[in-house]
Amino acid sequence: MNFMQVWELLSYIVRVIGLPLAIFVFLYQQRKARENEEEQINQLLSDGYIDFLKLTIDNPDLKLRSNIATTNLTDEQRERMLGILGILISLFERAYMVAYGQKMSPRETRRWRAWEGFMREWCRREDFRDSLPLLLPGEDPDFTAFLQGIAADEAAKANRLSSDVKNPAR
Repeated sequence: MNFMQVWELLSYIVRVIGLPLAIFVFLYQQRKARENEEEQINQLLSDGYIDFLKLTIDNPDLKLRSNIATTNLTDEQRERMLGILGILISLFERAYMVAYGQKMSPRETRRWRAWEGFMREWCRREDFRDSLPLLLPGEDPDFTAFLQGIAADEAAKANRLSSDVKNPAR
């Protein structure tokens, strides 16, 4: 076997094995980079929600961590509550925009379900649902429809629960 034949054989091996391997490594690294970016975005959103929860703790008079609506608020308290809930709506919209999709991987679905759970938790509060007409104008139309759907679903559940408590089956 002469030098040219060896060179041609090595060239052929590179094309058959090396090029597909290089493509595979490149695609693998791209996928890992995308996963890392998604994880960073998720972490930033989670940090934002934690900061929001700290804000609810800093305003105990609004009783935002309670499961029931806060009544008899002063004008100043109502204004603060709307501002705080506006922050929450912005956070939920951002989560919807970056985390929700029609076709999601199991990892993406798991992340999204956590956000949907937070949205459902807040939509169980009657005062939150009642504030949505003031909070949603100007938000993304798809997000607005999505959150209004959750709010309607949670209101229906609350009404069923309320009627079951008032009229227990005998």
